[in-house]
Amino acid sequence: MADTIDPVRADDAPLTTSKHQSSVVEVVAGKVGLPEDGDADTLIGRTVTINRPRADLYAFWRDFTNLPQFMDNLERIERLDDRRTHWTVKAPGGGTVEWTAAITEEREGEYIAWASEEGADVPNSGRIEFRDAQGGRGTIVSATILYDPPAGVIGKIIAKMFQREPAIQARRDLRRFKQLMETGEVATGARNQRLLDEGKN
Repeated sequence: MADTIDPVRADDAPLTTSKHQSSVVEVVAGKVGLPEDGDADTLIGRTVTINRPRADLYAFWRDFTNLPQFMDNLERIERLDDRRTHWTVKAPGGGTVEWTAAITEEREGEYIAWASEEGADVPNSGRIEFRDAQGGRGTIVSATILYDPPAGVIGKIIAKMFQREPAIQARRDLRRFKQLMETGEVATGARNQRLLDEGKN
């Protein structure tokens, strides 16, 4: 089944928004517009249709420790309590950046919103929404993620990492989520090569 791109969010170009954490959360939650303040953060919105019930997809995502199974840049997520998790994300040169995130809003089976807490290496927030597709075709999953890289030399490195085709990365992650939910595994380059090699024998 082909990916379905939300027409409102189909532009791959980064949008602008406020540098303040409160505004970051509000933008992702859809509570405010995007102010023209010239600060280029990375706001990503992507949508995909997955042939699984909405409740299954919501339950899988609600356990944030599942996310590294299909998100390339995530090294690990540790559960701190029912609403808080600690994220470790791959950085250039074999390093990592880390933050603790908390769920800010949720409705079972419909959406989950989260935001990094004070002191995050990369302040960020996100929202994942699930809604039934027409004609019993499964579930439409929409993800919106906003990163706010810090200033300074280290910030420039982190900004480069997160602004490296961020919308394309988000699309790939959602496609891997679709693969995992529909087939039980994520196809990798190594696996694809192995299948090709086996086909030659």
